Amino acid sequence: MSKIKTSIGGQALMEGIFMKGPEISCIAVRRPDKTIFTEIGKTPKKKLIDKIPVVRGAAAMITNLVVGYKCLMRSAEIAFDDGDEAAQSESKFDKWLEKKLGDKAAETVGIVSAVIGSIMAIVLFMIVPTFLTGLLNKFVELGAFKAAIEGVLKIAIFIGYLYIVTRLEDIHRVFEYHGAEHKTIACYEAGEELTVENVRKHSRFHPRCGTSFMFIVLIVSIIIFSFVPWGSTIVRAAIKLALLPLVMGISYEILKYAGRHENIPSKILSAPGMCVQRLTAFEPHDDQIEIAIAAMNEVIPDDRENDKW
Repeated sequence: MSKIKTSIGGQALMEGIFMKGPEISCIAVRRPDKTIFTEIGKTPKKKLIDKIPVVRGAAAMITNLVVGYKCLMRSAEIAFDDGDEAAQSESKFDKWLEKKLGDKAAETVGIVSAVIGSIMAIVLFMIVPTFLTGLLNKFVELGAFKAAIEGVLKIAIFIGYLYIVTRLEDIHRVFEYHGAEHKTIACYEAGEELTVENVRKHSRFHPRCGTSFMFIVLIVSIIIFSFVPWGSTIVRAAIKLALLPLVMGISYEILKYAGRHENIPSKILSAPGMCVQRLTAFEPHDDQIEIAIAAMNEVIPDDRENDKW
């Protein structure tokens, strides 16, 4: 099999992995009895907005947040459903949601959760750095260094946040599945048979990663927001929020270029994000690689000419 740059992407879940192929998507989760559960569905076809450069970045971000949360909740339901009282209680809650919201229950919860998560991210990475920079400026005149200080604080908060969450055991395991996802995609792209032995030898870092995307977003935002005038914290935050779709759109195009090419510019663009992946993609165990392979095998298209990033 020849080397390719696949369009297949994934996400680590609770004791599992979600893989999205050009035609089929799959959730693979390790059950409490150690068997592998797989659930497949059709990947939505690309819309017109998904083909417009820059614009498609913001649209993809929103879609991935909603779909990702739904898959995460589904994996938790499967991985921890061992018939105990907590699971039964959760089942009753699910039934109540279905009764009130019908077939839209899971979708509604996913959308609400994605909105709440987005608001928290905006506060943490946009408002807090601006507030702290403004506060510091009251004691020390920062002058032209305001934007630089704000950018440093933003990156520091992002790295600190990632470091703290990796200390949590459950999150650490999710990040091991993240490493398994990357290794499996890399093995497929190398044209090798998907076996645990083959997957294990590949890198856990990948240029087309959500972590890399978020770091690129940070860097692009620092550059663009440096042109936003400094007024009150609220006004500056509002302007930055209005520019966020543009930031995400540009960042998406950078990630897309880096994921498509093997050249010096793409390696330079990928390097910072891949370094940050040391905090979000850990070396997986063999049983976690098995999950990644199970998900990957379901989404590989029959016609690989249609599988291009």
